[in-house]
Amino acid sequence: QVQLVESGGGLVQAGGSLRLSCTASGSIFISNVRGWYRQAPGKERELVAGLAANGSTNYADSVKGRFTISRDNARNTVYLQMNSLKPEDTAVYYCNAYPRPYLAWGKGTLVTVSS
Repeated sequence: QVQLVESGGGLVQAGGSLRLSCTASGSIFISNVRGWYRQAPGKERELVAGLAANGSTNYADSVKGRFTISRDNARNTVYLQMNSLKPEDTAVYYCNAYPRPYLAWGKGTLVTVSS
């Protein structure tokens, strides 16, 4: 069974930075884990950043210029570098397949950005 483990979240002040990591294992489809999603309190889960197989990236408008997605294919690890964090970035961040998040969701990692 697929296991997605997100890490790197925490409490950070506005303007600060965090780097999230996602390790994927236990599934033949883990190579498709190329996306970051987030769910803010009271909101639906949304795509934050996606990395297509051809290397192209797709970012939510709200994070363009601030977040960068990357992947270490050998380690099946996906990263999300988050800079210039804003309070509205506060959410639980998840990784999953991209562009369709068809794998079982992990626990996510909580990012809290204070003013």
